[in-house]
Amino acid sequence: MDKYLRGKEVIKQEAEALIDLANNLSPVFSEIVEKILSLNGRLIFAGIGKSGYIAHKIAASFSSTGTPSIYLHPAEASHGDLGMITKEDLVFLLSNSGETKELGDIINYCKRFDIKIVAVTMNPKSTLAKYSDFLLQIPKWKEASNIGAPTTSSTMMLALGDALVVANHEERNICHNIFGTFHPGGKLGARLKTVDQLMHVGERLPVVKPDTQMSEVLIEMTRKSLGCCVIVDDGYIVGIITDGDLRRHMSQNIFNFPARDIMSVKQKMISPKTLAFEALKEMNEKSITNLLVAEDGKLVGIIHIHDLLRAGLM
Repeated sequence: MDKYLRGKEVIKQEAEALIDLANNLSPVFSEIVEKILSLNGRLIFAGIGKSGYIAHKIAASFSSTGTPSIYLHPAEASHGDLGMITKEDLVFLLSNSGETKELGDIINYCKRFDIKIVAVTMNPKSTLAKYSDFLLQIPKWKEASNIGAPTTSSTMMLALGDALVVANHEERNICHNIFGTFHPGGKLGARLKTVDQLMHVGERLPVVKPDTQMSEVLIEMTRKSLGCCVIVDDGYIVGIITDGDLRRHMSQNIFNFPARDIMSVKQKMISPKTLAFEALKEMNEKSITNLLVAEDGKLVGIIHIHDLLRAGLM
């Protein structure tokens, strides 16, 4: 068969399997989410081979959204790491066949100490299903691979894990700010930073009064190097002068005027808790290079597009 057509066939089969999974999702799914929400311990995930990789990924996704989770390798569990599992934990065991012998010691340990098990398997009559407290069955589908390599089954397991993660963190009302604390590095971490983490504050802000002469305004703008100067009266923002304003008024002997005669009163302001990527979006949409950060009309900072560049947003 043509390689391109075969690729489409594989993707189509896996997509159809996912639709089948969604249409036949067991009501026990809700019970498991409620159990996770009320849990005092951690989530423990285990599996061997491809199921192990999926288990590892699901554990990482739960941890990254605020629910403490770990991946436990079954072989290591049999050599001492069973001690990591406590009575407060919930154990997820992933096995397509449900007969993975390496999971035996974890199953026996959990039954001995009355630790709840969630089985993720295609076989509801398997040993794993028999000894589990909750069964999340994936539909019976042939693997997309002609040699039976885990494909369709592992895709369904991964999707089921994603469904649990999302249902859990949405029920917990995990917001962008909380999520950002778990992702301080990389581009994702930068996007989830708030403006107050990146903005210029205090003595670094170019600020003058409305009656300040433009010659002094220019000095302040040059000294602070943010491409603007904020006009403040009794602590409140009343206007802004940008590099563009200077160019537009240069032919009018601008230095003989006070700031109030040159300033623009339609300055764009944002909150300190605005997400950095939203600030960048605002700058791009308005074709500007900085934004005033204000609370109740008072200046608390300035965010420049260069700050967002340095943070890794672009």
